[in-house]
Amino acid sequence: ANEPYAVTEELIARAVFPAGHPYSWTVGGSIEDLNRASIEDVHNWFSTYYGPNNAVIVISGDIKPAEVLAKVNKYFGQIPPSPPVARQSAWVAKRSGQHRQQVQDRVPQARLYKIWNIPQWGTAEADYLDLASSILGDGKTSRLYKRLVYDDQLADSVSVVVDLREIAGLFYIIADAKPGVELSRVEKAIDEELARFLESGPKPEELERVRTGYLTSFIKGVEKVGGFSGKTDILARGQVFTGQPDYYQENLRHVRESSLENIKETAKKWLSDGVYVLEVLPYPQLSTIKSDVDRQKLPEPGTPPAAKFPKIEKTTLSNGLKLILAERHSIPYVEMSLIVDAGYAADQFALSGTASLAMQMLDEGTGKRSSLEISEQLALLGAELQTGSRLDFSYVNLGVLKDKLIPALDIYSDLILHPSFPQADFERIKKIQLARIQQEKFSPVWLAIRVLPGLIYGENHAYGQPLTGSGYEATVSQIKRDDLVKYHQTWFKPNHSTLIIVGDVTMMDIKPEIEKIFKSWKAGDVPKKNITKVPLKKQPGVYLLDRPDAPQSVVMAGLPAPSSSDPEALAIDLMNFIFGGDFLSRINMNLREDKHWSYGVFSTLVEARGQRPFLVVAPVQADKTKETIEEILAEMKGISGNKPITNNEYLNAKNSRVNQLPSLWETMAGVENSLVELVNFNLPDDYFEKYPARINQLKIEDLNRAAKTVLKPESLIWLVVGDRAKLEKPLRELGLGPIYYLDRDGQPIK
Repeated sequence: ANEPYAVTEELIARAVFPAGHPYSWTVGGSIEDLNRASIEDVHNWFSTYYGPNNAVIVISGDIKPAEVLAKVNKYFGQIPPSPPVARQSAWVAKRSGQHRQQVQDRVPQARLYKIWNIPQWGTAEADYLDLASSILGDGKTSRLYKRLVYDDQLADSVSVVVDLREIAGLFYIIADAKPGVELSRVEKAIDEELARFLESGPKPEELERVRTGYLTSFIKGVEKVGGFSGKTDILARGQVFTGQPDYYQENLRHVRESSLENIKETAKKWLSDGVYVLEVLPYPQLSTIKSDVDRQKLPEPGTPPAAKFPKIEKTTLSNGLKLILAERHSIPYVEMSLIVDAGYAADQFALSGTASLAMQMLDEGTGKRSSLEISEQLALLGAELQTGSRLDFSYVNLGVLKDKLIPALDIYSDLILHPSFPQADFERIKKIQLARIQQEKFSPVWLAIRVLPGLIYGENHAYGQPLTGSGYEATVSQIKRDDLVKYHQTWFKPNHSTLIIVGDVTMMDIKPEIEKIFKSWKAGDVPKKNITKVPLKKQPGVYLLDRPDAPQSVVMAGLPAPSSSDPEALAIDLMNFIFGGDFLSRINMNLREDKHWSYGVFSTLVEARGQRPFLVVAPVQADKTKETIEEILAEMKGISGNKPITNNEYLNAKNSRVNQLPSLWETMAGVENSLVELVNFNLPDDYFEKYPARINQLKIEDLNRAAKTVLKPESLIWLVVGDRAKLEKPLRELGLGPIYYLDRDGQPIK
């Protein structure tokens, strides 16, 4: 595999389970086995396991059970049952002693894995261990994060993961060592904290925190019909693993009845012995029914119900802060997002990476709360806080149960108004951001995403820096604490911010509370970011980033496209869906399904107030780099010329966009994300209310016109990450203009 740490998957599977255990190999299998498999093997496997008697269908949502059951009988009832299959009962495969391995990989920093075999999903012990994992590794107040990342600063990150499967589970502790720190020091600190936990067990406040977090996550999950942690997922898992679709009630009972003692004893039982340690070191370089169903064609889908976007209310506070509310009373929960007119684009007035670093630091302390106090208080409320930036804006998000809203708002406003950017935490977070930059530069795809915007927009444009927002090592190294203070003072102005609220509240109730917490926030002006239009380039050439001996090349192409607020933006989005924005898109079907040169190729339009970056991303086998570029050019010329969008493509794109809206707006977070778009791109208040109608009104001519507007093959800027020694000659043969050589920061080299 071409991604960092991918080598660990197969090593772990073989090491922690005995030969013959169903989990002793990876889901993807080995290339040797796949090459040996015949088409008959595949057919036999399919007919053995893909039968109706070995499957579960869960259908949930706005349905009539009788009608659905009739349709299930009609379309599935005549499928013959598969032969009986052997069912494996629980096989935990608990080990004793210690098993250690060490492997080198092309990774930016050393990583430590400590893994124990534990009971399978659905058992009380598994749920107790899940809670123990949160105490040890979930959030800044967790024991391992506080010890390794915050106090001793031995690691950039540490996580504790419980992987619960049908017949067995695994308990992981994973830590990324800081550059220069030996893994032995990291492991020693982990062992000390784990021994302390096994000896004394959790504290009452720790158990309360993780129990509240578990129940909050469950409540948020069941707001959704589908997706991971949604209703269908929960019911299907219970049925498949235990034969009881309502088994989630047992999981909840285990969590509610968990105690300090049973968590301590369970952890001691399973985590005292039998550890597997893996060090990853950087490489120095049943019956049928009669039916008249025609199996040659898919059933015609019915007409889905129209998606409805909730009504919104808007008001402006006395200091100029705009407030937008969408009421949603399905669950007792509230989501809110403060949108600040800043984002990565604000870095044009500072050192690149400042916005990202400042927003990471926002919850690291205030005048009256330390970083750990903030985390502890939020955890006790079961509240979730996120801070960060995107291209054009920065955000502070809060999610909390309705009955905890008022105390959570006190913390929320304190972070927004009075961040203290503590010097000690600043140094720690800055090192983490530098490590993140190194990780991005080790990944070929992320390396290209870092470099290409500067080639499209130029260094003086607000968008002419890494799209990740992390900045450069040279700039981040120069950032001082005072730069973050200045960023906050410059950009956090109420009259240039909007607070979006979605959930179980009314404007009458929430507006006075918001006025109260932000009454001291003073209005002011902010700098104007340079997002002026940049012209398309004529035969700009090919840029090459050398990655010696790479088995794959990453081919990326880009150019500036019309803004997200452009009148033709929706037609452009649907056109891109057909060209490269969907699995069935033209370029993916060509390069993945037809040519088999890539695992996946796509194109995307990054949302932006100014010209959007249009990007084509193609990780391909190295010996097909030239041919890949030729195929992308041919597809682009085709869709904008002699192979225009077909009626089937047009209808599929429209239906896909319209049919996803109910699930998109199913959750508060989905509604909130749409309102963020409304604010960021200054869209009309009724934009999403009329959104389905606007999609349906688009004509095929609109999409074909969009292709001609955006897709300009002669103006594409090409960036290739791969082995220069093997790629230089074929790239010159393409005749796309001069070849320029760049280092990993996008700077020219000879």
